[in-house]
Amino acid sequence: MKFNPDVNYLKVNLISFAKRIVIAAVLTSNISLSFSLSSFASTAKGIAVSDSAQLLTYKKPSGERKQVKKLSDWNIKRQQILDNMQKAMGVLPDRSNLPAFNVKFVDSLKGTNHTRYEIKFTVAPNEELTALLYVPFQKEKPKKLPAMLVLHGTDPLGKYILSGQSPKPNRAYAIELAERGYVVIAPDYPSFGGSADYNFETDRYESGTMKAIFNHMRSVDLLQSRADVDPERIGVIGHSLGGHNAMFAGAFDTRLKVIVASCGWTLFESYNIGEEASKKYGGALGPWAQTRYMPLIRDKYNLDVKKVPFDFDEIIATLAPRPFYSNSPLSDSNFDVNGVKKGIAHASQVYKFHNAINNLQVRYPQAEHDFPDAERLEAYQFIDKVLKHTPSKHELHH
Repeated sequence: MKFNPDVNYLKVNLISFAKRIVIAAVLTSNISLSFSLSSFASTAKGIAVSDSAQLLTYKKPSGERKQVKKLSDWNIKRQQILDNMQKAMGVLPDRSNLPAFNVKFVDSLKGTNHTRYEIKFTVAPNEELTALLYVPFQKEKPKKLPAMLVLHGTDPLGKYILSGQSPKPNRAYAIELAERGYVVIAPDYPSFGGSADYNFETDRYESGTMKAIFNHMRSVDLLQSRADVDPERIGVIGHSLGGHNAMFAGAFDTRLKVIVASCGWTLFESYNIGEEASKKYGGALGPWAQTRYMPLIRDKYNLDVKKVPFDFDEIIATLAPRPFYSNSPLSDSNFDVNGVKKGIAHASQVYKFHNAINNLQVRYPQAEHDFPDAERLEAYQFIDKVLKHTPSKHELHH
């Protein structure tokens, strides 16, 4: 039996009683989920794609623009996008000659089918990262399991909200993935959770965003070092703050084979925080320029959308041809859905270039800034399919 979201599902996606029954059936019977071009078609319908032409051109050293015609051309373009991201985020530090992890186990808690460890580990000299590590039980001879880097949203609790400790529903995707049989690492974003006292003024990074990218890549390093992890089956997922950081991590780290972002992005031109908030932050892009994110957007680019050297359609393009799933609710006041639709239309041209259009998936549920059951479950099945994993039976947490 296949569960194929159709055009009406994408346009309306109402969480009805009938759908709840379908969700329950999927959870108890391991129904497989297939993703088809038809499920993507309504995403880009009616959206002009002329602006995406720039995504399939690259600049020669002379400044002349050339059409991307072959993979080597695309590799040049992709690096140019990463270079532009670093203009606003700061340069990714050298990753050679990194120190040992020196993992410290602070605490542990046994779950239904896994142990959750609170850990600290070294990411660079004089830099330590706090995280939760979920390790599934293995009764027989241990085998290599798929793994997920799981990133939290904006919350003082940091990583702990991913275990169901948040007052907000639908945030326990770390424990849910662990219960599906994944090894999971959930690090704190600088200034949250165990890193609440992080000092951005004295670190070596030009942005909190780049510090987080470095931390997340080191988290992948740690996963790959484990005997119980298949180093070729690792993905990343996040909601809100964790959503765009999942995309950033995926852009810089191609070891991540599947990327899921919930309520994490829209094109900068569509980012609208309202008149009062714009006044508070000095402009619509002000929140992006906070110290914990990318202050260069203010200090170097004056909060001017036209000056910021990268955008989210380009970030999605860097992910291609790897599978990318976006949960983008229709009533998300943080990340306007119209900018999502336009960005997806642009990025689809790059996925088509790679003959991988089915790897680009987006859902528009009738919801606010949330990761509803149906989309969360579908995202898990998307991950399962990519990482070739048969999940353990479990229930969603609320």
